[in-house]
Amino acid sequence: MIRPEGMTALETRLPPSIVIERFRSAVERAGMKVFALIDFAADARDAGLVMEDAVLLIFGNPKVGTLLLIDAPHSGIDLPLKALAWTHQGKQWLSYNEPAYIARRHGLSIDGPIQKMSEALKSAAIAATSNEVS
Repeated sequence: MIRPEGMTALETRLPPSIVIERFRSAVERAGMKVFALIDFAADARDAGLVMEDAVLLIFGNPKVGTLLLIDAPHSGIDLPLKALAWTHQGKQWLSYNEPAYIARRHGLSIDGPIQKMSEALKSAAIAATSNEVS
């Protein structure tokens, strides 16, 4: 699998629908807001196409995101944050962009809120991809 710079990918045995719901619950418990859920495979079916499962969650913390946008309006291209639960060649994955990578990309500090966001995403991803029943 290609590993794009600044992106974390965790393999799991769980299907994307379960992984993304577990991730959603974890980020909401961490005080983040969910803005949208996009089921790419369902959209493909609606268009008469077939693809493996892929579900995108768009989420973030408006207090943190707004501060980033004030300092670097162009960071809006990478915000809100996104997580993708997907299947490829029979393997299931959860991927997300590292907040520190996004901050560096836009010339922002990776202190404080960015470090906390990174830790929260790592915890959410581990909880979502764990093969343990929650």
